[in-house]
Amino acid sequence: MIWYTALVLAVGAERVAELAVALRNTRWSLARGGTEAGRGHYPAMVALHTALLAGCLAEVWLAGRPFLPLLGWTAAAVVVAAQALRWWCIRTLGRQWNTRVIVVPGLPLVAGGPYRWLRHPNYVAVVAEGLALPLVHGAWVTATAFTVLNGVLMVVRIRCEEAALATMTAQVRT
Repeated sequence: MIWYTALVLAVGAERVAELAVALRNTRWSLARGGTEAGRGHYPAMVALHTALLAGCLAEVWLAGRPFLPLLGWTAAAVVVAAQALRWWCIRTLGRQWNTRVIVVPGLPLVAGGPYRWLRHPNYVAVVAEGLALPLVHGAWVTATAFTVLNGVLMVVRIRCEEAALATMTAQVRT
């Protein structure tokens, strides 16, 4: 279980790194006239993602969930793939990537990298990680709860992003 705790803490450290990149990109975007949408759901998103990490550890340690090798190693591979996809998204979007929804006037939509194939590839990474990270060590309650709550949040978030992206494309056309 100690190695699983280390994995969850490593994912937590990765999230802190994301927040540092997001803060830098927020400053950059706002300095260029960017406007933020979706402030209302942002605290819920932060709380849910924090709860995922805490839930993984709590369920494994308190409920004594076993490590099932076939499930665990498969889920670990999915976690690694989700991290790779997330950072591919971050690299592709560059300064436009953020944990917040911020639109900078005049910037075009990014259509390279994973955005060639998917409209919201970062959310594929979020869904995969949210399901796989708990299942690495059999925390099925956390995996289920996160997946359901994240599904509700993603509906709100994607609608918010789509509305923001629509204003972005309207600005580029005019």
